[in-house]
Amino acid sequence: MLTDDLFSLVMDVKLTSCSICPWQWEEVSGYDENMNTIRTYQVCNVFDNNQNNWVRTKYISRRGAQRIHVEMKFSVRDCSSIPSVPGSCKETFNLYYYETDSDTANKVSPAWMENPWIKVDTIAADESFSQVDLGVRVMKINTEVRSFGPVSRQGFYLAFQDYGGCMSLIAVRIFYRKCPRVVLNGAVFPETLSGAESTSLVAARGVCVHNGEEVDVPIKLYCNGDGEWMVPIGRCMCKAGHEALENGTVCRACGSGFFKSSQGDHLCLQCPINSRTTNEGATNCVCRNGYYRSDSDPPQIPCTTIPSAPQSVISIVNETSLRLEWSTPRDGGGREDVVYNIICKSCGGGRGGCTRCGDNVQFIPRQLGLTETSVHISDLLAHTQYTFEIQAVNGVSDQSPYSPHYSSVNITTNQAAPSAVSIMHQVSRTPDSITLSWSQPDQPNGLILDYELQYYDKVKSRSTSPAFRRSSPSSLAQLLQVWS
Repeated sequence: MLTDDLFSLVMDVKLTSCSICPWQWEEVSGYDENMNTIRTYQVCNVFDNNQNNWVRTKYISRRGAQRIHVEMKFSVRDCSSIPSVPGSCKETFNLYYYETDSDTANKVSPAWMENPWIKVDTIAADESFSQVDLGVRVMKINTEVRSFGPVSRQGFYLAFQDYGGCMSLIAVRIFYRKCPRVVLNGAVFPETLSGAESTSLVAARGVCVHNGEEVDVPIKLYCNGDGEWMVPIGRCMCKAGHEALENGTVCRACGSGFFKSSQGDHLCLQCPINSRTTNEGATNCVCRNGYYRSDSDPPQIPCTTIPSAPQSVISIVNETSLRLEWSTPRDGGGREDVVYNIICKSCGGGRGGCTRCGDNVQFIPRQLGLTETSVHISDLLAHTQYTFEIQAVNGVSDQSPYSPHYSSVNITTNQAAPSAVSIMHQVSRTPDSITLSWSQPDQPNGLILDYELQYYDKVKSRSTSPAFRRSSPSSLAQLLQVWS
């Protein structure tokens, strides 16, 4: 809580007394409870009835304040300690104020009465002094604080009315309350005057500290009537690339080699392995040459590279099928997501070199993205040379401008049985013979030595044993009737 004084009555500040009042306040010297010399304004006309003695301050500018506080130090004599005092003796006095836009008061204006003056309160003493105290001129000082408002004019006067007491006005302090400038929840709130009522809450809009930004709702703080901040709403946090220091009152840019990827009050982090920053206030660290970060990698993990080639490749050929096995790469690039791709190339027949295998070749469990270190390949051509490349790839291989590292193996398939004859034609027939022709198998799988024909006597049951005849590699054969 802060206060600003609008007026302070000390012993060398003059008050204006009512010149038309029956009695006037007088300046008198005395002692406080610590025997310090003090100068007071005093009045003591307790033996006359209907007292109405006023004294007022000079014109006081309110300086934007809406509620004014008055602290009064005074002493009051106990009426019972005054011999033969009439019943009109009082131990209280009244406090008033009068608003105006300029210093226009004189000896008769505003009139020394309630209305135009506005009464604030009747002030009573907690302690009063007696005849014994008066003998050594030691006064028991009371302190009371009152407030009034709202005030809206440029300034005001304050007045004190005695109506039959014996009292001394020692000091008057007139002030207003305000909430101090504060940095709270990452925002700066300006000095804010309290409201017009003691229960008022004056909203103050906060401004985020340098390199801070608001979170969720606009940030506010409320100044109550006592000049205290309360009811914080919202907050500011340091933006990415800046860390919170000094309890969130400062947002400092991350230094070289440090970064902060998101908004928050946490500190900057050191760049992970294989990365660096290029400037202060970095939100992420740049990977060094040859190292990469996948789209799913968080910025706080190290940059990684592509894996080396698979090791120890073994091939096992079985006619037109193949099993490949290998060991994991010596270097996975710093990642755990290494998988394997199988590239098949056929290198047989012609001068054109190797070509990619056709879609008929089967890979079990799959050709691409293998997590296992083995694969079974089938439906290869017989007696054919193949080259197989086993690529090792990981989550950053697609970030690299270079092809994946691989190990290769060359194999030749064995000679397998030819495929079946699919079409057969009757060329001619006689009563005791038939001539047949057929096309070569789609997949001869090598040199065909001869064909074997199987036939039955049509009259006899199919359950009888068939007759066989071998034919030359020609695709034409003549069958002669065999009589039983």
